[in-house]
Amino acid sequence: MTLPSKAATEAGSTLDPVPAPQAGGGGSPMVGRSPAQLMWRRFRRDRTGVASACVVAFFFLVAILAPVISWLYGKDPYTTYGQNTPGLLNEYGYPIAPNGGVSGDFWFGLEPGLGRDVFMQLVYGIRTSLSIAIIVTIITTIIGVVMGIWSGYVGGKTDYVIGRVIDTLLAFPSQLFLIVMLPVVEAAFVSPEQETPVWLRYVSICVVLTVLGWATISRLLRSQVLSLREREFIESARVTGASPGRIIFKELLPNLWTPIIIQSTLALPLYVGAEAGLGFLGVGMTEPTPDWGRMFLVGSNVYHQDITYLVFPGVSMVIFVVAFNLLGDSLRDAFDPKTRR
Repeated sequence: MTLPSKAATEAGSTLDPVPAPQAGGGGSPMVGRSPAQLMWRRFRRDRTGVASACVVAFFFLVAILAPVISWLYGKDPYTTYGQNTPGLLNEYGYPIAPNGGVSGDFWFGLEPGLGRDVFMQLVYGIRTSLSIAIIVTIITTIIGVVMGIWSGYVGGKTDYVIGRVIDTLLAFPSQLFLIVMLPVVEAAFVSPEQETPVWLRYVSICVVLTVLGWATISRLLRSQVLSLREREFIESARVTGASPGRIIFKELLPNLWTPIIIQSTLALPLYVGAEAGLGFLGVGMTEPTPDWGRMFLVGSNVYHQDITYLVFPGVSMVIFVVAFNLLGDSLRDAFDPKTRR
């Protein structure tokens, strides 16, 4: 019998397969991660993004649980406690207690003049502003996605017409246009002698903000689609006979979720600020509906005598807007690490 040579023996020992890890062992097979898992992993490592998400979640919980908070707190945003209870307001309508009437009974003090609870005014004001901003963000995103993808994919005269409409809307000075259009929209439903219903003002604000808001995301998606429609996988789908609907929903839309989510996240605080700006200018939500912007309007008139009333809505607005913008930046970095600065 012929024995194997020493070289063959050494070669065979190097080619022996590595034994697979046993079921009870510490090893584990390599598992691939989906893009969503990679995004979530990158986001969790961003401490600023996680902290911002917690702050934003807190504001949303406050808005959702406003009736529960009112029940636990034992007060509402409509009752004029300062006028109903003697000794809370002086003859000029300002809180007698220091720091705007802050006490164990009124955590954030009393509203000068009417004597309403500032804490509940702020809680329900956040609820009003966030509800309008969320509705407008959802509607503008849907319209912007439809118009942007349609314009970029179809092209031709359709793209030209939609592009000119977008240019026209973006050319308007938005804040001035909001102030002018709100009375026009309401005049179509209510005569000047009648008081504007709260629901009509709410709907009017949503409509006007939506009309001016969808153009930004639409232009962004149009440019993305113009780039994607010439790619090889789109051409392959056309060659195989895929319908335009299938190409849009199965090929284009999955590649557009990142800019859609990021743009929506960055747009929501802008709508919160726009709604608050309308309230500050006196064309926002009407009394007695609590409104973040109208608190700024009242505070700007009384800050010489009661600066405390302006502090609480101002600080909360700054915290919310900064946290939401930081969250948007963190989501953008998580979706696309190349954009990280």
